Amino acid sequence: MPDRISELSQRLKQEAIRIGFSGCGISAADRLDEEERRLTDWLSKGYHGTMGWMSNHFEKRVDPRELVPGARSVISVLQNYYHPYELSENPAVGRISRYALGDDYHKVMKGRLHKLYDWLKNEYPDLDGRVFVDSAPVMDKAWAAKAGLGWIGKHSNLINTEIGSWFFIGEMIVNVDLNPDSPVPDMCGSCTKCLDACPTGAIVESYVVDANRCISYLTIENRTDHMPSDVAGQMGNWIFGCDICQDVCPWNKFRTDSKEDAYAPRHENLDRPLRAWEEINQETFSRAFRNSPVKRTKVSGFARNVRNALENMNSGSRPLSKTDSDQK
Repeated sequence: MPDRISELSQRLKQEAIRIGFSGCGISAADRLDEEERRLTDWLSKGYHGTMGWMSNHFEKRVDPRELVPGARSVISVLQNYYHPYELSENPAVGRISRYALGDDYHKVMKGRLHKLYDWLKNEYPDLDGRVFVDSAPVMDKAWAAKAGLGWIGKHSNLINTEIGSWFFIGEMIVNVDLNPDSPVPDMCGSCTKCLDACPTGAIVESYVVDANRCISYLTIENRTDHMPSDVAGQMGNWIFGCDICQDVCPWNKFRTDSKEDAYAPRHENLDRPLRAWEEINQETFSRAFRNSPVKRTKVSGFARNVRNALENMNSGSRPLSKTDSDQK
């Protein structure tokens, strides 16, 4: 039986790569005790901002058996989204995070995960489980790290030595015993480039991000009409998300190009001047961002982001760029 488990685990990983994932790892479906302590501390300090859902379903978040009764294994997958386009550094151009330049990853990854699930079902007819892509209280980075797919860096993103950090994460929680992988060591060392480069000081200490100051949170999850006055002027021309901490990470020198065409940037949204977004309405927004992650911010949030970026452009304010950080 152990040989059967080992063989199935190996073939599962091979099938994941064949389907189009960039990596696949396995961990036992145990309670996340250390992550529970960190999450509790993070929530107690209010670093989750208005994301009240981060404290909901707490037991499900730290114990996969609460999500899938009888769970034995958590299968984590990565999918590279990096496409080699040089994005404009012009402060008059609205900047959108790389992950949101193409199609919505939730749909792309979930479709692939269902294919992997069906494959495993064929191999193990008694299979029971669920697939997840940001669709439930699953701590995806923690599970991927536990499965040996990388370590959580000082900017709180998962880093993989072979492809950097430009990837999405998904999971399958199943009732099958599989061979768990071993975590890899933290290889950030003494590097603090991500902390130094964050223009709003959102990385308050190594491995800890205060969402209240994070440009990604403020341009996506934040539902207020205006940006907080203490950080608005430091957000530069970002109008959806932010990539600064990933841009400066030395491990992203090892990035590879994505093979997934769905994540390729939509040229009509690339390097588009802020002025072109200034009068955006629901019809224009829906057309420009059909099947795009940008839809999450809604037209009102996107218009607010554009207004803030225009104010920064007019005042000459901008965030620390990759070039600036490299010169430090």
